[in-house]
Parts: sequence; structure tokens; C-alpha cells
Amino acid sequence: MEKFTEREKEVINYIIKGYNNKKIGSKMFTTVHTVKAHMTSVMKKLGVSNRTEAACKILKEKLTDSNEQ
Repeated sequence: MEKFTEREKEVINYIIKGYNNKKIGSKMFTTVHTVKAHMTSVMKKLGVSNRTEAACKILKEKLTDSNEQ
């Protein structure tokens, strides 16, 4: 599995909290477009096609900020 950038790790933590892109953008002080770009990268690295699958895989494999990914 590829390593995640620090910003991708932030997005991952918000995904598992159930935040939508607008709320993630607000928390990260960035645009929704940028959040979508990070989401796309995370999903590609996880090998999934949507945020629900991403959240499930993140939780199943314990890919939270406590792990070095």
C-alpha cells in the first residue's frame, strides 16, 4: 500500500468521522475542489471506488493517524 501524505491522512481522519467534503474543507481551511483531489488520491491508493468503501477499508485496516502510512 502506498504511503499517504499528511493532508491525505487528515482527510482520512475526517472521512471516518463521516464529514462531507464541504465540512472537511472548512476544517482543513481549503476548498472543496482540493478536498475532492485528496479524496481521489486516497481512493486510488486504497483501491476503492467511493468514500464508503474507503471508510470501510480505512477502519478495517486501521489506517488512522496513529499508523504510519
